[in-house]
Amino acid sequence: MYKNLSGRPGVALAAVAVAQFMVALDMAVVNVALPAIRADLGFAPLELAWVVHIYALTFGGFLLLGGKACDLFGRRRLFAAGLVVFGIASMAGGFAQAPWQLVAARAVQGMAAAAVAPAALATLTTTFTEGPARIRALGVWSAVNAAGGAMGVLVGGLLTEYANWRWVMLINIPIVAIALAAVAAGVAADRRDRAAGRLDALGAVLATAGTGLLVIGVVRTDHHGWTSGVTIATLTASVVVLACFLAVEARVATPLVRLGLFRSRWVTGANLFVFLAAAGQFSAFYLVSLYMQQVLGMSAGATGAAFLPFSLTVIIGTVVATRVGARRSPKTALIGGGLLTAAGIGWFALISPDGSFVTDVLGPSLVGGFGLGLCLAPVAAAATMGVAGPEAGMASGVFNSARQLGGSVGVAALATIAASRSGTHVDPAGLNDGYALALGIAALVFGTAALVAAVVLPAARRDSTLAPKAPLHEELSPARP
Repeated sequence: MYKNLSGRPGVALAAVAVAQFMVALDMAVVNVALPAIRADLGFAPLELAWVVHIYALTFGGFLLLGGKACDLFGRRRLFAAGLVVFGIASMAGGFAQAPWQLVAARAVQGMAAAAVAPAALATLTTTFTEGPARIRALGVWSAVNAAGGAMGVLVGGLLTEYANWRWVMLINIPIVAIALAAVAAGVAADRRDRAAGRLDALGAVLATAGTGLLVIGVVRTDHHGWTSGVTIATLTASVVVLACFLAVEARVATPLVRLGLFRSRWVTGANLFVFLAAAGQFSAFYLVSLYMQQVLGMSAGATGAAFLPFSLTVIIGTVVATRVGARRSPKTALIGGGLLTAAGIGWFALISPDGSFVTDVLGPSLVGGFGLGLCLAPVAAAATMGVAGPEAGMASGVFNSARQLGGSVGVAALATIAASRSGTHVDPAGLNDGYALALGIAALVFGTAALVAAVVLPAARRDSTLAPKAPLHEELSPARP
């Protein structure tokens, strides 16, 4: 579908790394700035959470569309356009004078991120051939992805405390400029073939609406319980819309997501793994942050700094996984890394109201961070293993969607469990009980991800079931005489 015209792999990798760092950073950078934002812009208490939720909603809702658009309109083109829009939205948010302006800017940031994230991963998988070169590149991608998420808390805390909350938005502008320069200098141009298909408009609408309803249903359980009529109606509508999406994708000639991709145990297993792993990882990250601030009494800046050992061990684990991945199947690293991360999160579940960073946080951070580092590059490699270049964006969009949705569901569900266990208790002991229970469940979720890797992923490095055949509605039709 595309012809690669030129490119510099090292510079392209730098562009991917910078862009992915920014996307991950913005998932968390505003969290610790929320009190300052509320005081400055006059947010109502129930509206303030939308500064966080709207980014997750538009990011998760548009990822599948962004992934397919990469394949149809060009990875480089969409990569650059997404970065430009992200930068403009960040500037608008930084200069916002009213709550609606900041929420709108965050919504546009999420949509732009939904173009940048799959375009970045698709650029990586089409620039580096499958094998050691791609594993090393995915190692870099994984390290900056983890570092961006962890650094978001630190950067947000420091900027809010020593500068102004507006810089949590404006800091993206120089990052966008660096990424754009690297895209222009290093990412191969891709020219659309005349035989390329058209965008599946109906599928795009259904996918965006279905995933958007799912995200909004789970993230709003902090105000509407899981058994409330609002939540049940929203999630039911999501299931119905997504079922319609699958029915459409099975019949169109150029689907948004070719369902035949999931005949591959690599693709299916990797997406199940990342959904569960993100649910466990993101919820643990969220709960431990609350534990340090609300139980141990640490400041926002100190809490952010406390995640640095975790980030460093993620990078170390990624380096090890990169070296092992050059010789072994991703399955090995995913099983071992998944079990090690589950053990680290399980160690977090032993937190005490009389604890400290050294006794209750540092050790689990080192174990869990190293285990997570072992998983990140291999799961991305598994999710794109055997995928043809013209479908790299599609596979990347599915992978990023699974990760984003898993994180949203995990945080919402386990935050609700923690709050239910703590009840009306706001003292350190009461809060500690809720966080400990939810962290124990998060460990089980990540352990389930390791089980998925052991059972679903094949032992061989290759899976030959990915090549597009006839449209799926023809594959499912009975053979004609």
